[in-house]
Amino acid sequence: MMSRRVLLSWSSGKDSAWTLHMLRKDPDVEVVGLLTTVNTTHGRVAMHSTRLAIVEAQARAVGLPLHVIPLPWPCSNEVYERAMRGAIEDGLKSGATHVAFGDLFLEDIRAYRIKQLEGSGLEPLFPIWHEPTEPLARRMIDAGVEAVLTCVDPKKLSRLFAGRKFDHAFLDELPQGVDPCGENGEFHTCVLAGPMFREPLRAAVGEVVERDGFYFADLVPGPAMVDAQEAANGMQRTALRAAADAERWAARVLRGSA
Repeated sequence: MMSRRVLLSWSSGKDSAWTLHMLRKDPDVEVVGLLTTVNTTHGRVAMHSTRLAIVEAQARAVGLPLHVIPLPWPCSNEVYERAMRGAIEDGLKSGATHVAFGDLFLEDIRAYRIKQLEGSGLEPLFPIWHEPTEPLARRMIDAGVEAVLTCVDPKKLSRLFAGRKFDHAFLDELPQGVDPCGENGEFHTCVLAGPMFREPLRAAVGEVVERDGFYFADLVPGPAMVDAQEAANGMQRTALRAAADAERWAARVLRGSA
């Protein structure tokens, strides 16, 4: 059987991270990259509100290339679908055969994903579909998944849950009717560690703000992520300085030979 080359829809949250973990257990699957939509106005993943720098650090930690799909804000459905078609075409060119999603039980979302990929040449995969969410949430935590709630719907949860760790204590305190995985949009998370990561990420919970009817907790990249970005910036500055020095040296040589 030919190996399935899979792009994973990556939200930065626990469900997409666990989906990666499950995909990597399948010998017939090769995960070839992460697909993430980013709000270009704010440089963050929509709804999860995760900073791009953290998503880039996640991609390094799982050892996969990150394919960012830039979206304007606000973004119409037409613009979103055009951007996704472009990403699908790029995926096909790179040899991908499937796109995987971390959806759990929302039938309308699943149907929308399938329709989006219809006739595209890429097939949808739903590796954790219909997993019972209470045991799934606890299994994630027991396996070492560390995540932080970055978005909370105040119609379902108190503002005080924003910035909380996704752990057993959190699950024990959930009000009746709130899905343990937040599949109905009650909350969204950002993953910082787990069995799918080569090393844990460090981030601090910053300001909690209310925006568009939700509470968002800002996750601030820790020193390791900042250092990696600074190293990249430093190399770029060094290259620019070297180029400038070379230009000045060449100019002096030309003046001396004139």
